Amino acid sequence: MEAIRREELVDAAIHEIGERGSLNVTVGQIAKRAGVSPALAFHYFKGKDQMFLAAMRSILTVYGAEVRGALVAAKRPEDRLEALIRASFGPSNFRHEVVAAWLNFYVLALTDAGARRLLTVYQRRLRSNLVHELRPRAGDRAPAIAERLVGLIDGLYLHAALDTGDTDGKAAAEQVLAALACDLKQRDTE
Repeated sequence: MEAIRREELVDAAIHEIGERGSLNVTVGQIAKRAGVSPALAFHYFKGKDQMFLAAMRSILTVYGAEVRGALVAAKRPEDRLEALIRASFGPSNFRHEVVAAWLNFYVLALTDAGARRLLTVYQRRLRSNLVHELRPRAGDRAPAIAERLVGLIDGLYLHAALDTGDTDGKAAAEQVLAALACDLKQRDTE
């Protein structure tokens, strides 16, 4: 039962942050959405920041599973690279409440060591995966291209967080893939 309650609180935290667009939510609001008492929420998480970090771990776990699944299905390096980029904008990750959580996660990482560590792990893995898949096509330029792609992915999340319209993961992935194609075409003509 504890695992179920924790998951409900994590989901509620993601939705409350998404609805408000900030971390300016209370444990009581999150607990109410989850259908539990604030005391029980504090029992499981000790506070809002711990609850939010658990929410980001959950988001990253889903993201990691999607990336692994996409990479297994793709065989060629270029297919694996495309799958990695598309997974970054998959429907379970690139939806309003998750995008809002990401934006707030970046802000929290400025002041919270736990959030900063978690963000650093995510960023290193993304860069490493991109560089690995880029090496066969881009050679020594792979790290620089990967850095640009990471920046573009982050920027598209920021843009989606600030946009009042629907998030469109397919269009976002296409923008990153178009930038990648330009980078690779430039290398091919050199």
